[in-house]
Amino acid sequence: MTAIAFLIGVLVLVIGLAVSIALHEIGHLVPAKLFGVRVGQYMIGFGPTLWSRRIGETEYGVKLLPLGGFISMSGMYPPAPAGDVQPTRRSRLFATMIQDARDANAETMIAGDERVFYKLSVWKRIVIMLGGPVMNLLLAFVLSAIAVSAIGVTQGTTTVASVSQCVIPASENRNDCTPADPVAPAAAGGILPGDVLVSIGGTPVSTFEEAAAIIQRSPGQSLPIIVERDGAEQTVTITPIETDLAVTDANGRPVLDATGQPEFRTVGFAGLSPQSALMPQPIWAGPEATIQQVGQVAQIMSQLPVRVYDTAVDLFTGQPRDPNGPLSVVGAGRLAGEFAAIDAPILARVQAIIGLLAALNIALFVFNLIPLLPLDGGHVVVALWDGLKRWFARLRGTVARPVDATKLVPVTFVVVILLIGMGGILFLADVFNPVQLL
Repeated sequence: MTAIAFLIGVLVLVIGLAVSIALHEIGHLVPAKLFGVRVGQYMIGFGPTLWSRRIGETEYGVKLLPLGGFISMSGMYPPAPAGDVQPTRRSRLFATMIQDARDANAETMIAGDERVFYKLSVWKRIVIMLGGPVMNLLLAFVLSAIAVSAIGVTQGTTTVASVSQCVIPASENRNDCTPADPVAPAAAGGILPGDVLVSIGGTPVSTFEEAAAIIQRSPGQSLPIIVERDGAEQTVTITPIETDLAVTDANGRPVLDATGQPEFRTVGFAGLSPQSALMPQPIWAGPEATIQQVGQVAQIMSQLPVRVYDTAVDLFTGQPRDPNGPLSVVGAGRLAGEFAAIDAPILARVQAIIGLLAALNIALFVFNLIPLLPLDGGHVVVALWDGLKRWFARLRGTVARPVDATKLVPVTFVVVILLIGMGGILFLADVFNPVQLL
């Protein structure tokens, strides 16, 4: 059953990623058609075509490798001026690449048809190119809202799951009680598993986090606690004992001191463990989480070469990988499979996979905004460059030639090679040194 659940998780991820790519391309397709650009193809995937159907002037289809998608717009670039880019012995390779790009661009245009991309106003071209990433961002908002607000986030409830019998300092690496350990305040006060915490020290509590905060800031203080037991409320009294608690950062990792040892802080301890449940969050919690993730992913993308290098080092040294580092599609699929196979309620597994799909769409949004061709952000830069060139020409009373982005094909080629190389490293790392959930 675990293997089947793993495969189901991978399949759901693949389907979800395909839908995300399809919607990304629709984000380009719809404004292109609204602005009158002739769109010859709308394809999901690359390589040989598995299925296609022509509707009107556009061929819609699916290709063998579901690693992306594209739409073919007429006249992405202006026609080359006669006699431009004459190959020389030293520039033959780059000139050939540029000419090949121009030939492919010419094939998209029909004689006398003015419905070409490069003749659109700057703002229309930017809207078309941003349509794809924005579609991924909107999908991330929807998925996050479903995961966080419709399903909920796993949180500790006010129902007591277990009661510790003694107090063991966090700095001591053991789990068993000894005669020297003091009795835990909750056990001494008579709290039992199954009790529901109603209020602590006169303050009503609705989550275990609220209850824990009161206990931790009240060491040595007598706290009356109202619990609901067997349908009736009872009052017990506990006095939290001082103990040390490991200090963690925003990601839950231990904070180390100057000597490299974990830091601890003194808090009140009662010895209560809560039952966990999926708790639906307010409707704005999903969008807030999405915006926070956009910032986090943008930071990762800004350090992508360094992050990939660190991943390569971890791959060859066998060190555990940074769980917040970049992943390939294989790594994302593996995580989805592990989420589906973990020992947890089905709804919790669904929530985890939906959250992973939301994160992937955020990654697609941020990645495609990188201002380098062939990414959408690169086309936006070209459009802005063209607009700036036209503006200066108007100031001089002249007419500017459209920016010929085919001249950037050699740079695009280098970017593609680098992306393939980084993707290959991440692929190998996800196969031989995957991110560990636990």
